[in-house]
Amino acid sequence: MSLLDELQELGANVEEGKGRFMGNVSLYERMLGKFPDTVTQNEIRADFVYPDYTEVITKAHTLKGVTGNLSLTPLYTAYTEVVNLLRGGEPERAKEIYLKMLPTQEAMIRCIRQSSQG
Repeated sequence: MSLLDELQELGANVEEGKGRFMGNVSLYERMLGKFPDTVTQNEIRADFVYPDYTEVITKAHTLKGVTGNLSLTPLYTAYTEVVNLLRGGEPERAKEIYLKMLPTQEAMIRCIRQSSQG
């Protein structure tokens, strides 16, 4: 199964994603290949322990934008909610949404990494 097929099975809107890159599948896949590093650079799991959520909001907002541009829909939806909840002063609910989304994010990252190794 191809990378795009696997991502689609995980909920990504691959057709929309390809459209964002003017149908250039190679470019879309190259940008997907950068996603794991972007997540690593903006990891927010540990940031939920701080009373000041400014940094976690910034990181989550970055990931919201990246997942939106790549049409990784379940992740985009979750990061949007995380940002909104944090801005609304509900860090515990934001953390719940984030933790529920993690398995999907990890599965997408695994697919991307396996594809780039292949």
